[in-house]
Amino acid sequence: MADSVDFEVVLRNAVQLPLVRVEREPFLRSQLQRHFPKQVVDQAIAESPAAAGINADQLNSIAYDSINYETSKVTALSFAAGLPGGIAMAGTIPADLTQQMAHILRIMQKLAYLYGWPSLMDEENSAIDDGMVNNLIIFAGIMFGVEGASNAIHRVAAQLALNVAKKLPQQALTKGIVYPVVKKIALALGVHMTKQTFAKSVSKVIPIIGGVVSGGLTFATYRPMACKLKDHLAGLPTASVEFYEQQKKVAESNAAEDEYIDVSIVEEDAVDEK
Repeated sequence: MADSVDFEVVLRNAVQLPLVRVEREPFLRSQLQRHFPKQVVDQAIAESPAAAGINADQLNSIAYDSINYETSKVTALSFAAGLPGGIAMAGTIPADLTQQMAHILRIMQKLAYLYGWPSLMDEENSAIDDGMVNNLIIFAGIMFGVEGASNAIHRVAAQLALNVAKKLPQQALTKGIVYPVVKKIALALGVHMTKQTFAKSVSKVIPIIGGVVSGGLTFATYRPMACKLKDHLAGLPTASVEFYEQQKKVAESNAAEDEYIDVSIVEEDAVDEK
């Protein structure tokens, strides 16, 4: 088997492919407006579905629809790629990896937005910064079951859930608490993807059956990985209605306390003036 691929290179190439980036607002609106009233959808977009009172159980059926849709697309593509003379013969295996990564990125974004995350990719800027790449690596690590990815995404989610501005904590994703494990995750992902590609490339020597094997391998791996990410995201604070309700109570309590302090100061000033 060849040396493991550079996962970060594969990811950066995939990000630049057409139709890979999923715009958060149009996606959420199209998926939620069929099930929830407009004011709930608007709040879900402005904040998050959980902040709008939509719990993870309610989102699961929508998430499964997205998973099934992306699985069917990537499986069909993999079947074509697995045929002898297909788009991913041994000499162009990186292209096969890039296509596979593109579909991983699409379901990654869709699930993230449903379960309370802001845009994983800059929708207005085609530039790819290190923070964005590191975040995508962590998400991919969850899908592939890489050690360390779960702890990393929990740390990022904890910061994100407390951040009303809905911006990903870039410091944690570049040189902060998460960064030290990102490179280890990327190395492990490179090995995982190389093993999958090797298995598919071997199948290509058999006409027709190669396509079936390649498509079957993709179906057998892609959907479970997507479901693993869905289950993980659904259990984070970013998908917890209870968490946001508690945050709202804390904010209201703090506001009431500040108002009480302000009134007390005014009353004291009035007494002093007398």
